[in-house]
Amino acid sequence: MNDALTGQTVELLQQLIRNQCVNDGSVASGQEVRTSDVLRTYLQGSGLDLEVYEPDGAPGRTSLVARIEGTDPAAPTLCLMGHTDVVPVTPATWTRDPFGGELVNGEVWGRGALDMLNLTASQAVALKTLARRGWRPRGTLVYLACADEEAGGALGAGHVCKKHWDALRADYLLTENGGTVSAHGDELNVTVHVGEKGVAWRRLRVKGTPGHGSMPYGADNALVKAAQVVTRLADYRPAPYVSDLWSTFVGTLAVDPAVKEALVDPARVDDTIAHLAPGLAKFAWSATHTTFSPNMCRAGVKTNVIPDVVDIEVDIRTIPGDNEDEVRRHLDKALGDLSEEVLVEKLFSKQASVSPTGTPLWDVLGRVVDGHYPGAKLLPRLIVGFTDAPYFREHGAVAYGFGLFSRALTAEAMAGRFHGNDERIDVASLALTTQAWLDTCELFLG
Repeated sequence: MNDALTGQTVELLQQLIRNQCVNDGSVASGQEVRTSDVLRTYLQGSGLDLEVYEPDGAPGRTSLVARIEGTDPAAPTLCLMGHTDVVPVTPATWTRDPFGGELVNGEVWGRGALDMLNLTASQAVALKTLARRGWRPRGTLVYLACADEEAGGALGAGHVCKKHWDALRADYLLTENGGTVSAHGDELNVTVHVGEKGVAWRRLRVKGTPGHGSMPYGADNALVKAAQVVTRLADYRPAPYVSDLWSTFVGTLAVDPAVKEALVDPARVDDTIAHLAPGLAKFAWSATHTTFSPNMCRAGVKTNVIPDVVDIEVDIRTIPGDNEDEVRRHLDKALGDLSEEVLVEKLFSKQASVSPTGTPLWDVLGRVVDGHYPGAKLLPRLIVGFTDAPYFREHGAVAYGFGLFSRALTAEAMAGRFHGNDERIDVASLALTTQAWLDTCELFLG
């Protein structure tokens, strides 16, 4: 590992954390221009073509694109993409300042350290390193540092892919968030995310009749009806989805062979998940089902007024194949006789998407991983959250979530810190990831 490069990644990551580009979903939040400016300053003078894009009506929500042009127009274009926004944080529940970017005992602390400023920073360091060497690849290398991923990406990757695709023209994309290492018997596996579930956020409006809170008997109380709606959504159990990706993942689990067999059997998977360890059960359920999580509720005007309208916001994540019509069928089935009382409004939608594994880039990632973890095998996974990869898949690009982490940063540690308290990343992982981008670019585009 190159200590000087790792030092650059650490410093750049600390700066990006301190920029506090917190995206709460409102257009005025994020202000990723702070980080676009830092990255532009960092990359300037390396002979790179740099462009900054800002969507109309969203000042400060900028995304940066940098390119190293390939010499062979027929060679593939690879895009390294990182987002620059982070989710909100409750400082009181953290051990350290979430925006301090402190380096403590070999770990960089702060909101975004794992999601995904670590990758955004290390990609920039790799890009600058290659540019300063005067590297002339056959295929083009593009770097995209984009805004707004944490609210769905419409103002960031969505905007750049829609309005400025010519600046990208990517055949392949590497973004968040693979790279965790796990042992399976004598074999090591390194996760690469090849697909993700869809998103279908919905607002369910429940109507009632207003009245005086002192006379609730027989009242048409929208909140009482909404409580039933929430309960039915929480209790709803759609049919399971057992895919090849799921079967491959189950094959690597350290569980009894009989349990593995049951986990890939649609008739037994639900009951089997119920008996897994809580963390694994959570992931297993989401990986095999369209899920419904009622997460927000707005109701009422005053303590003594019976509410006539309640809005419930539901986070729905769809399995591949579940389209908009299917989401509506799920809701109707879950709500039963209450379905007619509920008005459904679409808030945000993204189809599930999966990229194939039998590609030249997949082979290169295998070689890169083997160079750092000899004998390790790539483990393709479907992620249950969302990233900006689907914007690229819509343009026909093959998109993977990649990175490379130390053995200390387990999938369990990662899961607890993502959007959680005390988010941090070890310097060893930053060193591995920075080197992995360099290896990949040289092998794939060189």
